[in-house]
Amino acid sequence: MLLIRNGRVIDPATQTDALRDVRLDGDKIVEVAAPGQIQLDAHNGEIFDATGFIVAPGFIDLHAHLREPGQESSETIETGTKSAARGGFTAVCCMPNTKPVNDNASVTRFILDRAKASASVRVWPIGAASVGSKGEAIAEIAAMRDAGIVAVSDDGKPIATAKLTRQVMDYCLSLDLPVIEHSEDVSLAAGAVMREGVTSTRLGLPGMPAAAESVCVARDVQLAELTGARLHVAHLSAKASLEQVRSAKSRGLRVTCEVTPHHFTLIDEDVQYDSRYKMNPPLAARDDRKALIEGLADGTVDAIATDHAPHEPALKDVEFDRAPFGVLGFETALALALEQLVHAGRISLMRLVELFTTGPAKVLGMERKIWPGQPGDLTIFSFEQPWTYDVKQSPSKSRNSPFDGRQFKGGPVAAIVAGRMIHKK
Repeated sequence: MLLIRNGRVIDPATQTDALRDVRLDGDKIVEVAAPGQIQLDAHNGEIFDATGFIVAPGFIDLHAHLREPGQESSETIETGTKSAARGGFTAVCCMPNTKPVNDNASVTRFILDRAKASASVRVWPIGAASVGSKGEAIAEIAAMRDAGIVAVSDDGKPIATAKLTRQVMDYCLSLDLPVIEHSEDVSLAAGAVMREGVTSTRLGLPGMPAAAESVCVARDVQLAELTGARLHVAHLSAKASLEQVRSAKSRGLRVTCEVTPHHFTLIDEDVQYDSRYKMNPPLAARDDRKALIEGLADGTVDAIATDHAPHEPALKDVEFDRAPFGVLGFETALALALEQLVHAGRISLMRLVELFTTGPAKVLGMERKIWPGQPGDLTIFSFEQPWTYDVKQSPSKSRNSPFDGRQFKGGPVAAIVAGRMIHKK
């Protein structure tokens, strides 16, 4: 039994913003009441004093890479979920670009078995849309759904053709699964290592135009309209892409999108000959970042997702153009959102919590709220407490973060999963 006492509960699902006590018993929330109304003998359970902290529904990360199976030198389910817990996440969706690719039920079951044995937070696998994510034939989606996937994606690349994308959407419509798309026209992006522009020219690095993303988003939105399927655009980074999603929503299409903290914090002008700044989609232009922040504020963007992409140090410690794409994301996501969005006066605390909780939950067709009978998953965080991110202290196996040494105001304090305190600062 666990009692969270005197916290400021912010819950978008119930529009609650008030001081509350929350009692958990087993893996469920059993009682929510005004402070002092719930009694718990400390000998019969644990009491956490959340005075001065915000208590939110458990954060969900729609987009992460845990690297297991096959790339355990960069991350494992155990190390990745420990890092996620430190970031305040209580559930993470792991992408299928493992080795072997999660394109069949046996790999899905392996991931869930490993998660049951070693994960700190809930792990929700995403299955490949095509066999081997090669874009040639549709994967065993129904069998993976029965085994436990929550969505499909060929993340790391788009679904290769419009014809196959339509087939995947038609199939997933019948299974009520969202299709998560890494939107990228590979012919426009070929050989690029950063966003095309003045900075790529100055650095002498091959650039990818913003249209490489928005052209593919346009294709997929039209196919979502044709099929009626649920389309979710992953790590959206371009202004034109956001306009496509906004238009789709205005027409009543079931189209959603996510934005990463690194895309609403950094721009292409920040890129140096430092592979920690190399990610895909690449850091975008100043106008793109402005548009993303507007989309986060006006409701066009449904979720903040990390795209946590760990790589063992030896892989990143090479020339910029030879390094793999990707940055760490779990432990800095909330702090960056507070810094760039809330403290900067761009969104409210309620909206921030929505982007980490009810927003991603709705993408997956789930519910997230602090209410009796709901899963005992909670995120507790500080609004103002100063701290400094030290990547060397991370439980992740990787160190590829451009935010190492950055000072923050506010961030994760504790994460509770299924009624258990799995991380406490």
